[in-house]
Amino acid sequence: MSSPPQTHAIDFDNAKLQRLGFRQLQNVAQSPTDLAELRQQLGLQLQTSLEAEKVLTMFFRGVQRLIQLDALIYNHSSADLHLKLGDRAHHCASYTLSSEGEHLGELIFQRKHRFSELELAQLESLLTSLLYPLRNALLYRTATQSALRDPLTNTGNRIAMDQTLSREIELARRHKCPLSVLMLDIDHFKRVNDVYGHAVGDEVLKAVAGSIKDQLRNIDMVFRFGGEEFLIVLSNTTGEAAAMVGERLRHAAQQLTYATLDQPLRLTVSLGCATLLPAESTESLQRRADGALYVAKREGRNRLTIAG
Repeated sequence: MSSPPQTHAIDFDNAKLQRLGFRQLQNVAQSPTDLAELRQQLGLQLQTSLEAEKVLTMFFRGVQRLIQLDALIYNHSSADLHLKLGDRAHHCASYTLSSEGEHLGELIFQRKHRFSELELAQLESLLTSLLYPLRNALLYRTATQSALRDPLTNTGNRIAMDQTLSREIELARRHKCPLSVLMLDIDHFKRVNDVYGHAVGDEVLKAVAGSIKDQLRNIDMVFRFGGEEFLIVLSNTTGEAAAMVGERLRHAAQQLTYATLDQPLRLTVSLGCATLLPAESTESLQRRADGALYVAKREGRNRLTIAG
């Protein structure tokens, strides 16, 4: 039976460790030179990147030079950042990182045997070198995501869509994997704006976007194509599987309710599905999905059509 996780919380405002008053264990003095040297090296190395994944990877590799670790797991829900490095193990030491009242995520170290008090003190000391590089990386990530997100629906915008679709097409060809896209349009959306007002129209857009996300895998991506249209990119997904996803999205949209309305609003969506063809361009793939959507709307809406 494995031992329970060793859980800690570090507030770096009140605990800059050692010099600024964090609890100091007598055992730390056994290897002050190695620890100090590693802290100095990490302090310099971690400032060379503004990508959170790279910062955490460099930190993990650096700590492994002093302390045996099997895995590092990092989660920051609001930043939509989840990272696992190495192989999971039974024993763990977990930390909640914060600075000046700002939450910086949850960090978990794992390995096959328990951490000693000395090792925990060393981990906590080394974490000080991660604080500011990680905070800067998270700020950069937030700024980058803001530039690539639609502010109303919190989906990707057209810039992000173009970048992502080009990358996914390249990966699909390189790894010889299928790639499919869905073009989704809210049926009679203009009527919603005209009858209920644009505030309700905005609520409908946000609700539909949320419903789409709820039906997708973590690796799938959704973008606001424009107005009431959304493009969904389904990696490693055949046309048949993509059609099944589309049907889930269509049924989910009909189940949506809206708190600001006193009466039910029956909402439907139409979808077009296209799967990447050999040597097909990004523009062609989008055009075929859009063409399939047009057919679905022409044939009565509230349906999915697959591009030929």
